[in-house]
Amino acid sequence: MTSQLDGSPDLSGRTALVTGAAGGIGLACARRLASAGADVVVTDIRAAAAEEAAKSIDGEGGGRARAVVADLADLDAAEALARECSPDILVNNAGMQHVAPLETFPPEVFSRMLRVMLEAPFRLVRAGLPAMYERGWGRIVNISSVHGLRASPYKAAYVAAKHALEGFSKVVALEGAEHGVTSNCVCPAYVRTPLVEGQIEDQARVHGLPPDRVTSEVLLAREAVKRLIEPEEVAELVAYLCGPAAAMVTGASVSMDGGWTAH
Repeated sequence: MTSQLDGSPDLSGRTALVTGAAGGIGLACARRLASAGADVVVTDIRAAAAEEAAKSIDGEGGGRARAVVADLADLDAAEALARECSPDILVNNAGMQHVAPLETFPPEVFSRMLRVMLEAPFRLVRAGLPAMYERGWGRIVNISSVHGLRASPYKAAYVAAKHALEGFSKVVALEGAEHGVTSNCVCPAYVRTPLVEGQIEDQARVHGLPPDRVTSEVLLAREAVKRLIEPEEVAELVAYLCGPAAAMVTGASVSMDGGWTAH
C-alpha cells in the first residue's frame, strides 16, 4: 500500500466490509473500493442480489469481492460478521425508509429502522475496532444523510437514526484517533437509488401531489443544484476518506447536498 497523497487511493491489502452493498450507494462504494485494490465483503439481506453484485465487482482494480448474506436487524449476527471479516475499512450503508405522520408511524417499523441504521453500526464497529487497533489503522465511513443534519416531516425514524449516527461517529473518531482509526459521516441529499425512487410514491401520497411533481417540488426543493446525486459521486467521496490523503479527516460530517445545508 502506497503513502502517496495524490491520485486514486491505493487500498491494496485492505479488507472492506460494505453493508447494503447489493445496490445503490453500497454497490457503488463496493465497486469503487475494489477498483482501488481492496478486497470487498458485499453484505446484504438479499442473497441473489449480493451474489450478483460480488460477481460483477470481483477482480476490479486488483481487488476481490465476495458476498455475505446478513440481516442487520439481527444484532448478534452483525457483530459476528465483523469479527469474522476483521475489516480494515467499514462502510455502514444499509438502511431503509418509511414515510408517515408521527401519529400513524408503526412502532415496529421505527424499532427495526433504528436497529438496522444505528444499533447495527454500533455492533459492527464494536466488533471491528480491536483488530483495527491492533493493526494501527482503520477507516470507518458512515453513510449518513442530509437528514443527519436537518429534519423533514414524516421521517421520524430515519431522521432520528441518522442524527444519532452522526453523534456515534464522532465518539468513534475521538476514541480511535490514537489507534490510527478515523470515523466520518458522508451526508448526501437525495441519491438516484431504489430507496429514493420508492419514496416518490410515499411522498406523493403524504403531500397530495402527483408523482411527477414530487422530485422537483419536494425532494429537490431545498437544493441549489436541482438534480439527484449519482451513487458513484458518493462512492468517490467514500474512497477519498479511506485513503492516505484523508488521514487528518476524522469526526467530520461531509455534506454532499447540492447546497441544502447552506440555507
